[in-house]
Amino acid sequence: MTSENATSNQHLAKPGLKDERIKEISRFRKAMIRPDLGAIVGTILVFMFFLAIARDTGMFALEGIMNWTTVSAQFAIIAVGACLLMIAGEFDLSVGSMIGFAGIVIAVTSVQWGWPLWLSILLAFTLAMAIGALNGYLVIKTGLPSFIVTLASLYILRGLTIYVSIYATRKTIIGGVREVAEGDPLAPLFGGKILTGLFQWLGDAGVIETFSRGTRMGQPVVDGIPMLIVWALILIVFGHVLLTKTRFGNWIYASGGDAQAARYVGVPVNRVKILMFMFTAFCATVFATCQVIEFGSAAADRGVLKEFEAIISVVIGGALLTGGYGSVIGAALGALIFGVVQQGLFFAGVESSLFRVFLGIILLMAVILNTYIRRMITGER
Repeated sequence: MTSENATSNQHLAKPGLKDERIKEISRFRKAMIRPDLGAIVGTILVFMFFLAIARDTGMFALEGIMNWTTVSAQFAIIAVGACLLMIAGEFDLSVGSMIGFAGIVIAVTSVQWGWPLWLSILLAFTLAMAIGALNGYLVIKTGLPSFIVTLASLYILRGLTIYVSIYATRKTIIGGVREVAEGDPLAPLFGGKILTGLFQWLGDAGVIETFSRGTRMGQPVVDGIPMLIVWALILIVFGHVLLTKTRFGNWIYASGGDAQAARYVGVPVNRVKILMFMFTAFCATVFATCQVIEFGSAAADRGVLKEFEAIISVVIGGALLTGGYGSVIGAALGALIFGVVQQGLFFAGVESSLFRVFLGIILLMAVILNTYIRRMITGER
C-alpha cells in the first residue's frame, strides 16, 4: 500500500468525516418516499371531512364506528393479500370469483352433502390455495402477464361456481349454513364475536348504549367485536411483520423490483411469487368463510368486483403498479379510507351512486402521488 493510499484511508476512517461519494437523502425526501404517506394524509383528510359533515348523524357513535370498521375490515382482508402480491410484481384478478367459489364449496359440501362444516372449510381453503398456486405456476411457466392468466381464472371460477351451485341445488343461493354451523369447532373462528362479556359489562355500567325496549332490552347496542375485524387485524400484523422484519419480505420486494437481478443474487423469485398467489387465495377464502357464516348462506355471485376493490385499496395505500414498492400498513389505511367513505356518505345522506365518484377521485389522486414518488425514487423527470 502506498503512503498516499494509507493517508487517504486514515482520512476516511476518522470519525465525523463523510465520504463525498455517498449522497445523503434529506429528511423531507425520506418522508416523501414513504409508501404509506399518501394513505396517512388521505385518512386524516377523510376523517376531517366526515367529522365536519356527519358528526351528528351517529357515524362516530359506537354503533356507527363498528359499522364502518366492519366494512373496512372486509376490504382490508383481501387488500393484504393483494398488497403483498403487487409488491412482488403481480396481480390477481380472480380474487372476487375465488370468494364466490369458496363460499359455494362450503355451502354445497356442508348443507347438501352433509359434511361437517370444519371439513368443508378446510376443503375450501385447500382448493382455493391450490388454484392460487396454479395461477402462479402458469404465470411463471408461460411468461404471460398475471393480468391475463388471472382474468381467465376470473371467468373460469365464476362459471364453475354457478354451474356447481345449479347442478347441486338448482339455485344460485344456498342457505342453511347457520344451522350446520351450530356446535362446529371452526365456526366461531370465522363467525363469532370476542369480548362479549366486556361489552355487556360496559353496557350494565352505563358506559355504552343498551337497548331500552324489545327482546334485547338491557343488552349493549354493540355486543362484541366480530371475527371479521379480528382476522383483518391478524392479517395486517402478519403481513407487516413478514414484509418488514423477515428475509422473505426482502425477497418479496426484490422479486417485484427487479426479478432478474434478484435471481442473480439467489432470491427464489418463482417460489416467492407462487406463494404470494397462494396467500392472496387464502385471504379471499378467509373473507368468504366469514361472509358465509355471518349470512348463513352462500351465493354464486358473491365477490363481484372485489378484486378491483382490493387493488384500489392497495393503490390508495401507496403501492406502485410496477411492483417492488408498497406497504401493508398503507394498504390497511387504504381499506379504512374505502370503508369510511362508503359508510360516511350513507350517514351523511348523500346519494349512494356518488360513492364511486368519490372513490374515483381518491384513486386518481393516489395514482398521481404514487407516480410522483416513483419519479423521485428513480430520478426520472
